[in-house]
Amino acid sequence: MNAFKRYQNLVLTDQNKEKAENTVIWIAIGSFIIHLALIEMVDLGWIVLPFESDLLTNHISAIYTPFSFILLFEVYLLVYHIPKSTSTYIAKQYEIITLIIIRRIFKDLANLDLSINWFEDKYDLQFTYDIVSTVVLFILIYFFHRLHAQKVQPIEELPEKIQKFIERKKLIASLLVPVIILMALYTFLNWSFDLYIGLQDGTHLTSSFSDINNIFFDEFFTVLILTDVLLLLFSFFHTSEFHVFMRNSGFIISTILIRVSFSIDGVLNNLLIIVAVLFGVLMLWVTKKYAKVDDKQLEV
Repeated sequence: MNAFKRYQNLVLTDQNKEKAENTVIWIAIGSFIIHLALIEMVDLGWIVLPFESDLLTNHISAIYTPFSFILLFEVYLLVYHIPKSTSTYIAKQYEIITLIIIRRIFKDLANLDLSINWFEDKYDLQFTYDIVSTVVLFILIYFFHRLHAQKVQPIEELPEKIQKFIERKKLIASLLVPVIILMALYTFLNWSFDLYIGLQDGTHLTSSFSDINNIFFDEFFTVLILTDVLLLLFSFFHTSEFHVFMRNSGFIISTILIRVSFSIDGVLNNLLIIVAVLFGVLMLWVTKKYAKVDDKQLEV
């Protein structure tokens, strides 16, 4: 077994996935306790902050930190599922953007103003948008999984062309892992540097903390767009069926819409994410219907 095959087995096997999952759970628990401790020390006056941050002044916002590690594990699961199924890989994208919204809810809970003027406060409105969006997205993802549900066949029983396609997808997934790790490190260090500069002159703190929910994931979805295009191109090696091409093209459009959502705020952000996932669900639904019609056609 060559070095690259050993590397693939390291990052893409079920056994190592379970080990990574257990590690992330323990890290999430530890980070939650540390975050709570920091908030308590700030609350007791043992630590004096040179800036204001709801993430360090409200105990509920401590949930934000373990959720961040869970999100990173979901990113790994997305890469892990690339060789197994394109639709499952896309479903993971939808699950990740939904978890990002849920994480934002935990962050913004500290800003809620429980008053009669609920619909006049921007934080209360954003919380409302996020709550409704989470329910709608959860329903859409359920339908996506239901449409995609199918029996898993052993790779050895699949046609040779599909086996080669799976190997190509394994190659893409294997290369994505170090790219994502480097991206995560770069974006975190870059954000930390901006925060440090903001502490020096006090001008960048507000933007640094307002953009914290988008750190890494805006660039990550850009990489996913490129990945989707590669999967579309590689799919032509084993099929040229129109409905498969349309499905994969629709998934690319869906990913692009999610990426664009990071550049806007408020209700438009939520609406664009819902439209992106709804578009993906509809494309998969039409693909399933189209495939049934194709199967019923007789050769003449």
